[in-house]
Amino acid sequence: MIVGQAELLELLLTAILADGHVLLEGVPGVAKTLMAKLLARTLEVPFSRIQFTPDLMPSDVLGTSVFRQNKADFEFRRGPIFASVVLIDEINRAPAKTQSALFEVMEERTVTQDGTTYPMTEPFLVLATQNPIEQEGTYRLPEAQLDRFLFKLHVGYPTLAEEVQILTGHHAGLGSTNLEAVRPILSATDLAALRQQVSQQRVEANILEYIAKLVGQTRAHKSLYLGASPRASLALLNGAKALAALRGRDFVTPEDVQFLAPSVLRHRIMLTPEREMEGGTPDDVVKQIMQQIEVPR
Repeated sequence: MIVGQAELLELLLTAILADGHVLLEGVPGVAKTLMAKLLARTLEVPFSRIQFTPDLMPSDVLGTSVFRQNKADFEFRRGPIFASVVLIDEINRAPAKTQSALFEVMEERTVTQDGTTYPMTEPFLVLATQNPIEQEGTYRLPEAQLDRFLFKLHVGYPTLAEEVQILTGHHAGLGSTNLEAVRPILSATDLAALRQQVSQQRVEANILEYIAKLVGQTRAHKSLYLGASPRASLALLNGAKALAALRGRDFVTPEDVQFLAPSVLRHRIMLTPEREMEGGTPDDVVKQIMQQIEVPR
């Protein structure tokens, strides 16, 4: 159902195995939401979708306490965040107050309401989409929230051949996307077993040092005024282990780390105003850092 985007799909599967949240960024109409929904369909777990809007309140996401007259007590009614795969559409349309409702649940996998802490069921994965172009009625995501996403992925336009394929399929009557045709292939237990396998991947000491040097260099680079935190190092490590497993290996190579570095670091670093005015991008700086650091053999 998705034409092209092979690299993007590999990164999404990597995130699922690495137990991390994903931010999908792209212009409208490039199948960001469809991709997230299809991914959720392949897992036999509860799914919910939240459309973020400027008037959305934290209780609309987390849930609210309702007074039950027959019990003469308040009962917590769970919000849509209580699912295994949560699609948050247009995450940058809600104000900071609502976005901050995600801080605890994305990192600690719990929701605290009226002094009671409710744990999330495993797996718990947030797939969020945002449009990078339109500024009207959008709010910048706080740095602390961006840091909670394992990857930030750019969803680009299709190539000419891919777009022709999309048009051909649509013209042949395959235009309407029937999500019901997608059957779940993994249960929560299967996924837990796969994640356990991923955690046992072999990582040599020189690869760990390479990851630390890459992330450390973002804190000393002259084009950046905000470098990546140790959470970025852990994201690179976990992501590389999952990617190696997907590619059929039981050990991590420097190429795995290099392939994931832009997706892990682009939303965790901030350019200096001078570099931004020159037209630089976080991806350019990450590429520069990778060229400066010696690759372990």
